[in-house]
Amino acid sequence: MGLSTHVLDTMHGCPAAGMRVKLWSVHGDEARLVKELVLNADGRNPDGPLYDNQSLRRGTYRLSFSVKDYFLARGVVLPEPAFLDVVHLDFGVAHEDQHYHVPLLVSPWSYSTYRGS
Repeated sequence: MGLSTHVLDTMHGCPAAGMRVKLWSVHGDEARLVKELVLNADGRNPDGPLYDNQSLRRGTYRLSFSVKDYFLARGVVLPEPAFLDVVHLDFGVAHEDQHYHVPLLVSPWSYSTYRGS
């Protein structure tokens, strides 16, 4: 299954439909943009996995979630500057043959992640 993500809006109790996400490949201090996407109604990539098993390589990756813009678009009044703007999650892929699912649970004031299944 490769690499996937899923974002849940814990403030509203729903998937984070419309949130912008960027996937980066990280090598030392350099990050190369791999793809940009907007999450669908289920809070997932509309095109399926970010990488399939054949394309996923061992290494370090970054997912960047545009949290502030998402909540502003939902009509949430945020302070300026917002507590959370873009949430960056750096994670490692050690086994190319395994599925790496990187979910994000997020509100304007907190977030949590884990390696899902």
